[in-house]
Amino acid sequence: MARSKSSGRWLKEHFADPYVKEAQKAGYRSRAAFKLLEIQQKDRLIKPGMIVVDLGAAPGSWSQIAAQLVGKQGRVLALDILPMDNISGVEFVVGDFREEVVLRHFEALLKGQQPDLVISDMAPNISGNDSIDQPRALYLVELALDFARQHLRKDGSFLVKVFQGVGFEAYFKEMKQLFKKVVTRKPSASRNRSSEVYLLGIGKL
Repeated sequence: MARSKSSGRWLKEHFADPYVKEAQKAGYRSRAAFKLLEIQQKDRLIKPGMIVVDLGAAPGSWSQIAAQLVGKQGRVLALDILPMDNISGVEFVVGDFREEVVLRHFEALLKGQQPDLVISDMAPNISGNDSIDQPRALYLVELALDFARQHLRKDGSFLVKVFQGVGFEAYFKEMKQLFKKVVTRKPSASRNRSSEVYLLGIGKL
């Protein structure tokens, strides 16, 4: 089947991308690793011994980094609709975050513990139509925020990928009601043409 011009262009850009090459060299599962590493360098989010929840984890580069940083005394719990190869130190559940039964199973893994940090690099399958993609993306980040609201410990932090557009400002305000401080991060590994930014909520109220 012939590839479209846009997918051909994406493939060319992808394999010429220095972050893709660096990820392969460093053994990370995707270039997204460098987004989290840059935020970590700036904000020191992940510390040894922490409990970290990674929502929308596959293929697993964020979980890889989190597991390295929390060490043997910490825990990393990951969830995704897609299967993911095992990562040492990561407890993984395959399932749809939007389904109650999956969410309850995942919550049971916490064994009553409250995470110190919830991270989410989730995004829907992009159709290219903003009027479809933006509501889908917002729905996912609302679910992630709701999870943080219910489970994150007091003073815990929440890092989430959000696409700028309709609903972004309202979501930002919603986060400000839940955290002492909310900041925007745009790591250099984020492609310039992408509307994605990361919102970091620090100090859950």
